[in-house]
Amino acid sequence: MAGIRPVDPTAESGSLKRLLMRMSNTGFGRSVGINLAAKVDPFLLRVSGGRVATTAFFPVVNLISKGRKSGTERQTPLVYFTHGEEVILIASSFGREKNPAWFYNATANPEVELLVKGERLPYRVRETEGDEREHLLDLAEQLYPGYGDYRRRTAGIREIPVLALRTRS
Repeated sequence: MAGIRPVDPTAESGSLKRLLMRMSNTGFGRSVGINLAAKVDPFLLRVSGGRVATTAFFPVVNLISKGRKSGTERQTPLVYFTHGEEVILIASSFGREKNPAWFYNATANPEVELLVKGERLPYRVRETEGDEREHLLDLAEQLYPGYGDYRRRTAGIREIPVLALRTRS
């Protein structure tokens, strides 16, 4: 995984990080994530070469994908973790009823890039299924307990997709 910092979702978090994560899982925190961070972070990540985001307490990567209809390049900041040689992305959309647009773009055009420290690294996307998907969602909840709330909010409405990305040459 050249360039991507490995992130172990089971690693113990410090007290400040745990506090910030609890705050982000409140109604206000969720609103900030949806209405502010999602709009500001692509710019911050782009100009800082992937080093700065409003959600600095989360491991964040900038996904660069092509719009499935327009073909226009899109940049989306996403929380990630690593599992073996893969980068894992959770299409939770903060527990909203619909999958996020970036998920449809990445699955329609699975050759994507991740912006890391100013470098665009090539990856290929695959959607996980079944036991693998469930296992990765369980790991995601260890990284950020809010994913459990998102799963409960979407139960019976949609299944939260989990994408695994591998480097491509």
